[in-house]
Amino acid sequence: MPERSVATLPKAHLHLHFTGSLRIATLRDLADKHDVRLPEALLAQWPPKLSARDERGWFRFQRLYDAARACVTDESDLRRLVREAAQDDVAEGSRWLEIQVDPTSYASGLGGITPALEIVLDEARSASADLPIGVGVIVAASRLKHPMDARALARLAARHAGDGPGEVIGFGLSNDERRGVTTDFAPAFRIARKAGLASVPHSGELLGPDAVNETLGSLQPSRLGHGVRSVESHSVLNRVVDSGVALEVCPGSNVALGVYRTPQEVPLRTLAEAGATIALGADDPLLFGNRLADQYRSAREDHGFTDRELAALARSSIDASFAPADVRKAAYADIDAWLESPGDQAQRDVDDA
Repeated sequence: MPERSVATLPKAHLHLHFTGSLRIATLRDLADKHDVRLPEALLAQWPPKLSARDERGWFRFQRLYDAARACVTDESDLRRLVREAAQDDVAEGSRWLEIQVDPTSYASGLGGITPALEIVLDEARSASADLPIGVGVIVAASRLKHPMDARALARLAARHAGDGPGEVIGFGLSNDERRGVTTDFAPAFRIARKAGLASVPHSGELLGPDAVNETLGSLQPSRLGHGVRSVESHSVLNRVVDSGVALEVCPGSNVALGVYRTPQEVPLRTLAEAGATIALGADDPLLFGNRLADQYRSAREDHGFTDRELAALARSSIDASFAPADVRKAAYADIDAWLESPGDQAQRDVDDA
């Protein structure tokens, strides 16, 4: 029997960065619109060759990300980005998207962080009404900035907290996890949690299990962005599993940034067999050249996941999401229907293309 299409498997997408979600064609269009000269790596050489094994490698990654972010400057750009991210996820079977944004990155041309965030939220509501997907927003602070900036963002996120499409559903911490002191950001996360927001910091990709342990203790996460290197310590992995903290695993990111040399080295099977709650994510498709469905293809092709195991991963992504109950219920039913359906050779050919 032909394998079922991973693009039609209902799922949730919980790890997608705002600028990093851009289509490469859209980025080039926005660069022309704003007369921004893009680096060659975002033109003829795309997707770029990256590494984050050292500071120089991370600097190159950040330089490319900043070049892309410079092309997103006005309200129509932000709205286009949100709308296209939702459209792309719909095309890959996603029923719920949680997109992560630091509004300070777009504030200068829009009158401040509040109007920047409100534009994103408004378009997330609009896209959710127009498309068969719900879009929630995670406000994320940067490790490269002062912890006081994180507190300001947490207060902003708290003012827009909610539990549905077009609302802030969580608070995160992103950028190079080798920078900053994790415990210094704990007050910001306390502000967010008091407002009912979930804690979803990055940890355990560029640094190992000690960093995961520290994040678990100081930020009290509901999920970890990445967390894959918890496998390097049995005690830390057991703590993750026993605490029920879900892991947003992004295989394409792990390989592109040099955390693992090959897709086969990503410890997806180890995490699954340990009982971890896993939500596959694309992280930054703009720079890594692969999207959400590609992560499921990697699970199948590089780790030998059967369709039943892929369905379990999809259910796990819904489990780990902050989607409303009706969205979750419908997604679970449709995952079951996907698993009961016959494989579609024609759609498989599309997957393989």
